Formats: sequence, structure tokens, C-alpha cells
Amino acid sequence: MAATRSISLPIVLSSVAVTLTVALVIGWTLLIVRNKTLADDIVANTWLLGVGIGALIVIMTVLVLFSVFLVRQIVEVRRQTSFIDSVTHELKSPLAALKLCLETLGRPDLPEPQYERLRHMMLDDVERLGGFIDRVLAATRLPAERSSHPLQEVRLAALARRCIAVVTRRAHQPEEVVRVDIPPDLVVVSDEVALAAVLENLIDNAVKYSQHNVEVEISARPEGKAEVVIEVRDRGIGIPRAQLRRVFDRFYRVPDEDVRSRRGTGLGLYVVSALVRSLGGKVEAFSAGAGQGATMRVTLPVHPRTRALRLRG
Repeated sequence: MAATRSISLPIVLSSVAVTLTVALVIGWTLLIVRNKTLADDIVANTWLLGVGIGALIVIMTVLVLFSVFLVRQIVEVRRQTSFIDSVTHELKSPLAALKLCLETLGRPDLPEPQYERLRHMMLDDVERLGGFIDRVLAATRLPAERSSHPLQEVRLAALARRCIAVVTRRAHQPEEVVRVDIPPDLVVVSDEVALAAVLENLIDNAVKYSQHNVEVEISARPEGKAEVVIEVRDRGIGIPRAQLRRVFDRFYRVPDEDVRSRRGTGLGLYVVSALVRSLGGKVEAFSAGAGQGATMRVTLPVHPRTRALRLRG
């Protein structure tokens, strides 16, 4: 509630100031037009009238720009606060689990099967922490640097399966929940590291926001002679249509209980968007609405250094 008031206050104050300024300009103009004596006296000083009107217009412009800037800063602060809360939660949960496992491992009479189970749990938590830190570091580096890895021919089907193995292992899901519909000979000349990060984030996002029965499909196809289209589809909680463009903003998470109940920082799709742009492509989100699943579509262009082709033989 306090955050809502903090945003509405500058909007209200700016609206009042602009309204008063407009009323002043109109009132001043009507006064001069209706009062002939005053109009005759001011004819010789029309430059003064013009300067006054110009100054009022400048004041109005400054007020509007100030309000827009202030609101954007407030929204950004709210996003960063939400991000910090998410980071705290993401770090505390695995650290607490690791501490508990270590304390349990200190018992001298611990059976061997329980020892192995705890060891695997600790490895899972460490891997989850590592993946989380990698995503945060990638997001912080994106504004300052572009993809610098060499371009090479990448078989999309093989890359997709490697990414699926990483994501499903981290999410404790069988690899079969993600179906691959990519021709085995479809190759893209691209930055393999950046493309792998894109696919991992998209698959992770699809699995995370699926319903109880996870069903995800990743497909790719040539689009004419100029582009390759990669799509990741799920049958999850969906995205409200009004939020489809905003999901790629940094720190942004859809304000919905189903989204808040899942771990996240609002960085995954932001990283995807930035990496795809660095590859010269674009990414779009599609959804029929809440509960209708979502589709993420990545379009990569064909140009002299990045082109899609099919291998012979």
C-alpha cells in the first residue's frame, strides 16, 4: 500500500501543477482578448507575452519529465527490493539445507545409505547455488559486454538435449518431460555458449512455471532463407496478455500468486532477451492467458557471419 501511495503522489502533484499552468495560460489569454484596453497596451510588448507563454510551456514540460523520471525510479527501486528479497530466499534455503546435512554427517553412527543420500542432497544444493549465481553474474555483465565467444556451427538438436539434461537434473524431473522436435541436421552458426544459456533459461522457465504434470516442447525450424525460429512451449500457468512484453524486463515478475509461489528473481528472461539481441535476433512471448500455457519464440537472423544451414549427408 505504501509503495502505491509513493507512486501516486508524484503523479497527482504533477497533474495538479500542469492543470494550474494550463489554466493560467488560458486565463491570461482570455483576459487579454476580452479587455481591449489591456490588449492595446500590450500590443507594443507582444514579445513579453510570447516569453511568458514559452516559459510556462517549459515549466509544464519539466514537470511532466520530472514526474515520468520519478515514477520510473520508484518502480525500479521496487523491482530491486523484490530482487533482493528473492536473492535472500534463494540463498537461505540451500544454505540452511547444507548446514543441516553437514550437522547430520557429523554423527558417528550414520548409516552408509543415509550418508550417500545426504551427499547427493548437498551436491544438488551446491549445483543450484552455482546455477543461481551464474544467472545473477550473467545479468550484471550483460549491459557492459556483448557476446565475445567465437561463432561456430552448432547442431540445435544436440545442444537442446544437453540443455534439457542440465535443467531436468536440477529440477529433479525426468528428461522425458521435455520433448524435442528439431531436425537432427539443423545447424546454426552462432555463439554456442550464449545460445546454450538462452535455451537453458527458456527450458528452466517452462519447467518451473508448469503445472503438476510437466509437459514442455522445444522445436526449431528454418523460416525461409533468412531466419531460424526456436520455440519453447509449455502447458503451465500462462501469462496475462497485458504482461507479455514486460516479462523480459530486468527484475520483473508477473504480480500473481502462482508466480510468487515459485522461486525466481526476474532475471531469466531478461538474460534471454539480452543474449538474443547480442546474436542479432529477437525473442517474443505468447500466451492465451492465465492457465493457458506459454510459448517463447526466438528468431535468429541469417547474415554473413550468422546463418542457418543444413549439413549435407
